[in-house]
Amino acid sequence: MAVKINNDWQELLQDEFEQPYYKELRAFLKKEYGSETIFPPMNHIFEAFQRTPFHKVKVVILGQDPYHGQGQAHGLSFSVQKGVRIPPSLQNIYKELEEDLGIQPPRHGDLTKWAEEGVLLLNTVLTVREGQAHSHRNQGWERITDKAIELLGERDEPMVFILWGKPAQQKEGLINEMKHFVIKAPHPSPLSAHRGFFGSRPFSKANEFLKENDIEPVDWTLS
Repeated sequence: MAVKINNDWQELLQDEFEQPYYKELRAFLKKEYGSETIFPPMNHIFEAFQRTPFHKVKVVILGQDPYHGQGQAHGLSFSVQKGVRIPPSLQNIYKELEEDLGIQPPRHGDLTKWAEEGVLLLNTVLTVREGQAHSHRNQGWERITDKAIELLGERDEPMVFILWGKPAQQKEGLINEMKHFVIKAPHPSPLSAHRGFFGSRPFSKANEFLKENDIEPVDWTLS
């Protein structure tokens, strides 16, 4: 379970991977993957970092933990691979995208194109046991994702942090809001989307901020 991220994240996070807490997390994961059904598959745990190198991040979309249903999570927050039924949270994201920017929802749930556009699709916790939301909370993942957000927050280029749900919003203190733009809303799940997720217009707000800072806006269309 040695970590191999094929871009600048590897060096930036290397110190974390050598810390005692990460070694404990690795031992915990080895046991979990050996005895339980864990998502995402082991080779997709760091997919968000693989797909969006540190120097290319324009927007961070931060969720909670991966989908815990069979075949859903593949390492990008809120995303499922083509051919997998679109989960309710993502259906709500698509509804807001259409309401905000007039973009027709695609027939698939694969957000890889966003990741390649510079949208870091990160969860606060990167693994989960099948059918048990939050089952890998407080095992060490939060320290790694905190570090990633701190590193991004120290970057000179302004960026947008979209924090959906309470665990994501708890990271707000790590972000310098004098430099970066933070958009907060309830989680898009059916349980909370009607409490302020709908109508929050995160996609247009993110692009307006990027344009104001002479950064190429994100193309949010999904073919």
